[in-house]
Amino acid sequence: MHALRTHGVCFSLDDFGTGYSSLAYLKRFPLTELKIDRSFVKDLPDEAHAGAIVDAILALARTLNLDVVAEGIETGAQRDFLVARGCRLLQGYLLGKPSPIADFESQFGTAGQA
Repeated sequence: MHALRTHGVCFSLDDFGTGYSSLAYLKRFPLTELKIDRSFVKDLPDEAHAGAIVDAILALARTLNLDVVAEGIETGAQRDFLVARGCRLLQGYLLGKPSPIADFESQFGTAGQA
């Protein structure tokens, strides 16, 4: 991973805060991005513990100079909560539903096109 990173390959730690996404990975791997698991996002903004966890992840990422993607955005309130805290990268049904690659390519062009 370190050799690939020197060639410009970027790595993201998916589902951060759950399962096997240990804090030790933040020291060991040349990451560029954390993805906040949807299990934390789904309870925003109403659940205080979820908000505290998201705030901590965002602060940790800022300190480590990592980008953050919040997964599972389904409501405007979730989006507003995250944007107000400086999370610029959002992913979820509120922003767009999964679609076949052919639909994507017809709208945005094929991979590799300028």
